[in-house]
Amino acid sequence: MFKLLATFRVAYETRNFSKAAEVLFISQPAVSNQIKQLEEELQCVLFKRKGKQEMHPTKSADILYGKVLNLRDDWAETVRLVKESDNQQILCRISASHTVSVYYMPELMRYLINEFPKVIFEVDMKNSEEVLQEIHQHNVDFGFIEMPLMTDGISRLEIKKDQLVLAGNLQSNLWLSREANSGVYHYMERYLLSENLKPNRVIIKNNEIIIKMLEKGIGKSMISKQAVPDSLPYVDLGEDYVRPLYFLKKNNLIQRDLQEIAEAIEKFYK
Repeated sequence: MFKLLATFRVAYETRNFSKAAEVLFISQPAVSNQIKQLEEELQCVLFKRKGKQEMHPTKSADILYGKVLNLRDDWAETVRLVKESDNQQILCRISASHTVSVYYMPELMRYLINEFPKVIFEVDMKNSEEVLQEIHQHNVDFGFIEMPLMTDGISRLEIKKDQLVLAGNLQSNLWLSREANSGVYHYMERYLLSENLKPNRVIIKNNEIIIKMLEKGIGKSMISKQAVPDSLPYVDLGEDYVRPLYFLKKNNLIQRDLQEIAEAIEKFYK
């Protein structure tokens, strides 16, 4: 049954049996057959065909997907408990958006490492929408984002305020912009609309690259005030461009250790 559920999870996330087959290193007919077996076992339809390859999940599939993710967490906790006698270390996976990763995470990580010396922390950096997706798919335990995003099964807590500024060559008509699903992009779009601006743009998917280009005198950009080097000119954009930063956690935190880490993070930001 675990094999069928694992295949279902990948098929649900890819919405495509061929792509699911590539991820699982099996054939497309094998994916179709396993989904059919699962549908027969559950006596329901999980996917409806949409075109030649793309599949649209049904309401039953939506329900099952959430349960499968919880089941995977339960199984991981069971394995941990079985191995606990071997003093196996706990893994805590954190995903954070660019600004949080670089300018806020180091201070938090120093605190967490001191508080939980037996925990192995694994931290990666993605944009806000990708962080939300990682938590929703139970690929990480905690997340930090720069946008007010939410989805089922996740709790969100505001932890900080972050001032955005306009920095760089302020006379330039060239704007260095993050990609559309990043946190700062929406604030930049709002600013350009309010000022009736249609500038030339370069899309850059990394804050550090943007700052290095600004330091070379290339264009201007909207960035966190925390990120502005001393040598870089900037203009404060005021309260309308103060954005909240959020802490995300799964509602279904099975491990006691992860529950304690979540409580410690919330306490750290009080």
